[in-house]
Amino acid sequence: MKLSVIVVNYNVQYFLEQCLYSVQQAVKNIDAEVFVVDNVSKDDSVAMVKQKFPWVKLIANEENVGFSRANNQAIRIAQGDYVLLLNPDTLVEEDTFKKCIAFMDDRPDAGALGVKMVDGTGQFLAESKRGIPYPSTSFFKISGLYKLFPRSAYFNHYYLGHLSKDENHEIEILSGAFMFMRKTALDKVGLLDEAFFMYGEDIDLSWRIIQGGYKNHYLADTRIIHYKGESTKKGSLNYVYVFYQAMEIFANKHFGGSYAKWFHGMIKVAIWLRAGISFAKRIVQKSMMPVMDIGLTLSIWWLLKVLYSDITGIVIQDNIAIPAFGLAGLFWLVQGWVQGLYDQPVKTQGVVSALARAGFFLLVLYSLLPETWRFSRLLIVIGSLLAMVVFWSLRWLIQKWQSRGLAAMKKVLIIADDAEMARVQVLLKHYSTDVQALSSAHFTELLNGQALSSKVRVEGFHTVVFCAKDLSSEDIISAMSQLSHLQIEMKIAPPESFFLVGSQTIDGVYHTPIVELNSIASLENQRKKRLFDVATALILMTTFWIWFSKYRFRLANWSIQVLFKQKTWVSYSKPVSSLPKLPTGFFNPSGAEILNLDAEKADMLYAKDYHWTKDLKLVWKNLSF
Repeated sequence: MKLSVIVVNYNVQYFLEQCLYSVQQAVKNIDAEVFVVDNVSKDDSVAMVKQKFPWVKLIANEENVGFSRANNQAIRIAQGDYVLLLNPDTLVEEDTFKKCIAFMDDRPDAGALGVKMVDGTGQFLAESKRGIPYPSTSFFKISGLYKLFPRSAYFNHYYLGHLSKDENHEIEILSGAFMFMRKTALDKVGLLDEAFFMYGEDIDLSWRIIQGGYKNHYLADTRIIHYKGESTKKGSLNYVYVFYQAMEIFANKHFGGSYAKWFHGMIKVAIWLRAGISFAKRIVQKSMMPVMDIGLTLSIWWLLKVLYSDITGIVIQDNIAIPAFGLAGLFWLVQGWVQGLYDQPVKTQGVVSALARAGFFLLVLYSLLPETWRFSRLLIVIGSLLAMVVFWSLRWLIQKWQSRGLAAMKKVLIIADDAEMARVQVLLKHYSTDVQALSSAHFTELLNGQALSSKVRVEGFHTVVFCAKDLSSEDIISAMSQLSHLQIEMKIAPPESFFLVGSQTIDGVYHTPIVELNSIASLENQRKKRLFDVATALILMTTFWIWFSKYRFRLANWSIQVLFKQKTWVSYSKPVSSLPKLPTGFFNPSGAEILNLDAEKADMLYAKDYHWTKDLKLVWKNLSF
């Protein structure tokens, strides 16, 4: 056997499905085997693999054994001349494996290789090629100083910034997302070190392969998408700490003695430097909203005090106003904190109730004050109302700013042929009314002529959706690279799936790269569904006697059950653990969609792309009004 591909999975069913689909295309005409090692996922990953990829050799662990140990389970029984460790959040080109095999076959001294990786927006990922983390290398990496000299062989040795990303190179360290290794090299140097909890195991194994007399290479002739890459919260202090622990294990294992002590010292300095920056940043982020709330509200309230004095002629002394306003601000902040107004994501719900309670407490406290300290109940009431307006308005503006371009996909270009176009349009119908199609043939012309970017920019598309059923992975990745300089969303629609995959970034904060469409699990849709249930129940209870329906004499009983939340009008055909929980329903969405879907797919689409009008149509249809 020529190749053994090993994918370790943990709760990333959507990524895994797309990854395996691309692997299936890439192993054609190759004598290969594919392993999936699942670490007790709760998202039906195992069932999905069994159903859609029965040819995969599945190892379903009964406990989470970690990344290194799970890979080693499969490596020990792998039969291929080459072993590939592949992350589930990747997509490979159709000829990636053939190019890797040819490259390694021509170089008997090559122990392992990595390939060019891009993220979900087509941007090159620097961890595609890396150097050994010597003390200075690790210091510049953890402290972030390497960013000041991105092309320096010394300051950016960690990412080998002096080596071109578009040329093949001999390198030192590979990324664990794609490690293509010679099996005989692994037999000689050993498997992944299970002492590494997270990060570092790929560095350790790459270094041991070099120590074993082999060479590691970076192959720029083929590409893969790696969705998470370096953007997954790697600016957080927790990442720095975990990375430090991995580097400490690496230093103790490979350096030792005074060199290891020097390494630890430099790393600790880098940790403190990054921790200080992270702490200061967190303080600023946490305090910004409360400062804006109180600053604006008290400023307006102070102007109100001046206006009140001008109109009534009653002067409120500063020695009374300042402590009174400060106490009011404290009440507002405390109530806002209790209500969760300073949690993320920013929300407008709860502003009125929180500030109303604060105003009530202020009025009670005001009534207990000595007469000489009282100034005006009217100012307290108006001040609380102003606080409500300011608090709510700020959050509304922030929500609008953060959701720009994501609240709804505005102008969408779907690249697909007719059948897939119709399917994906159903998924997107609640997101955009301006959806245009581009056939795979026309897409190929634009891509080869370097004109795709011009079309997207000139015609003003906000989102591009690539349908993997009609397009090759190579063309999708090439298109992403052409479009990477544009500020647009790029998604991939895997075949026969009810989700889109892509990277999303809002103001520099990385978010889950899965678009769950208009999920029924969202609080907004839960409220809308409940409101529909109640409104429909009340209408039917009061008017059931006039309807000529086969359900005429059951409507009152059904409506009572719905009002008391014992049941809902529309639910799934049968309970599914992977879908959001719903009460039992009188009707189900089977056959209600434009496409001819079976019950399972109809339930899934209903859950992932909910709209209350679906319930209305189903109730209307089934009651035969």
